[in-house]
Amino acid sequence: MSVREISMFIDGQAVPSQSQEWRDVINPATQEVVARVPFCTAEEVDRAVASAKAAFKEWRKTPLAKRQRIMLKLQALIREHTEELAALVTEEHGKTLPDAAGEVGRGLEVVEHACSITSLQLGELAENAANEVDVYTLNQPLGVGAGITAFNFPIMLPCFMFPLAIATGNTFVLKPSEQDPSSTMRLVELAHEAGVPAGVLNVVHGGPDVANQIADHPDIKALSFIGSSHVGSLLYNRAAAAGKRMQAMMGAKNHCVVMPDANRSQAINNLLGSAFGAAGQRCMANSVVVLVGEAKAWLDDIVEGARNMKVGPGTQRDADLGPLVSPAAKERVERLIGIGEQEGARLLVDGRGYQVEGYPDGNFVGATVFADVKPEMTIYREEIFGPVLCVVSVDTLSDAIEFINANPNGNGTSIFTNSGWVARRFETEIDIGQVGINVPIPVPVAYFSFTGSRASKLGDLGPNGKQAIQFWTQTKTVTARWFEPENVSSGINSTISLS
Repeated sequence: MSVREISMFIDGQAVPSQSQEWRDVINPATQEVVARVPFCTAEEVDRAVASAKAAFKEWRKTPLAKRQRIMLKLQALIREHTEELAALVTEEHGKTLPDAAGEVGRGLEVVEHACSITSLQLGELAENAANEVDVYTLNQPLGVGAGITAFNFPIMLPCFMFPLAIATGNTFVLKPSEQDPSSTMRLVELAHEAGVPAGVLNVVHGGPDVANQIADHPDIKALSFIGSSHVGSLLYNRAAAAGKRMQAMMGAKNHCVVMPDANRSQAINNLLGSAFGAAGQRCMANSVVVLVGEAKAWLDDIVEGARNMKVGPGTQRDADLGPLVSPAAKERVERLIGIGEQEGARLLVDGRGYQVEGYPDGNFVGATVFADVKPEMTIYREEIFGPVLCVVSVDTLSDAIEFINANPNGNGTSIFTNSGWVARRFETEIDIGQVGINVPIPVPVAYFSFTGSRASKLGDLGPNGKQAIQFWTQTKTVTARWFEPENVSSGINSTISLS
């Protein structure tokens, strides 16, 4: 098979990189090299930023309705090319085709939300705030924005960034993950087919050096990051020191509380899908299940369900989970499973050494379940980012809330119950940014903001919804008084009064 050579995208066209450093992009089910991606040079990154900076001068003046029409065209193209985009995601990431198509759909939601830009970017006005004085606000674009995305959602995460950024009048430089860039590049091509002008949306590739250059670059005004806590914290501090607006969506350890009054089959099927879908490579995966009271007796059903999870290549449509993204990811997950055993957790289902017929070299790890997990254990403290479920048992809802609130992360949590009183108490007392009630992965629809909290997030504003509009714009307040032509001044006013 031919190997794709990934280009940059600068000034409206694909541009081959002159870098001497390239990395292979691997199909995680077969270990075949499917593409090669460059680690761009500093000069190439500067060129992309310069293109965005030049394009901003005209793009910021583009009428809202024209930007809206481009977003409308883009959403139609994404919908039309869903299967193509999903296939590229599966080939390079490994997630199943249905899961990949679902990812495209969640990204599409954001583009659809951006189609409402004619009402999202409106300011406010107070007529006669003082004597013949009007006060109004303008929500204006910042300039050049940038985004750095993780490998686990190569379509959805870029959609969390550039559609609203450019819809609000900014231009953009995107650095996708070097592990699975092809679907992101196809998305960018569709954006230009939809009418995004040259220079408004640019793409560079690379590792830490490119990320650091983006964080430091004086012409980039805002940076959005989604990835690990370690990298996110470093980039946040670096970008802040450079005077940038910054948001960082980072690591997590999400909990799913199961109350004994919940619908048993619904709760178990949902928690299994949340924990093991995409081979656990989701920042919103519920990787810890907290069984409350008599729900402890459901452990055997959870174990049986995990054992029956089907593992296969992403192209196998009836597979529940595909391979991990890389051999290094597989090695790390299997090592952490071993550490869990050593530290005293009870290993009920062991996914190590999983073999899939016809795919001897795939990065497969089967569904894994630990019971008797304690807060001090490594498998609880670290985000495993693999198909490993930790089961914790407590006596009461109060115990569950206390246990979850003691964890430093705050990306998301869920509860399964048939009691409205229990659900309301949980949502009130839990100190987590995103809560699901009988919903296993509480990522809100795109016209609400992504509101992870605590150690899972740095920055006041998250992607999507109203917060994203605030993040990608700056508010300018105008206080205006217009005098009648024949008006005569009544003298010097040396106070701050507007009367």
